[in-house]
Amino acid sequence: MRFLRTATITALAATLSATTLAHQVKEEPNQSYRQSYFALIGANAGPLFGMAQGKIDYDAAQASTHVNNLKALSNIDVTTAFPAGSDKGTTRAKPEIWSNKDDFKNKFAAMKDAVNALSAGDKSIQNLGGLGQSCKACHDDYKAKDYLY
Repeated sequence: MRFLRTATITALAATLSATTLAHQVKEEPNQSYRQSYFALIGANAGPLFGMAQGKIDYDAAQASTHVNNLKALSNIDVTTAFPAGSDKGTTRAKPEIWSNKDDFKNKFAAMKDAVNALSAGDKSIQNLGGLGQSCKACHDDYKAKDYLY
């Protein structure tokens, strides 16, 4: 069990490093950081939703890996990558993030709670609806529909 946890964390760190470097734009480090972070969230949540919707065959081992990756990612406080002035440039972050910072942080906390409630069993992913609701709540208020690049 300990080996699996260490291997998962190591793999996640390697993926995060590679993804971050691929997205890194030195003129916009905060935008790059948060886009890399959310790309990893999507890369792990997407297959879970696909399995739940029957678009992807359910694979218990893969589901468990994605759940564990999401739990590790949820421990990173990405809200620190939204400092004043980072609302410009290559971003889909709406200006409301900066005028409603407490609500934005609360929605991130709700996402973390939803991730921590996830579990993958032999045949299903438990509590996935809560994650979908928390993602949608934040996207509806704080993510522009169109890319700005």
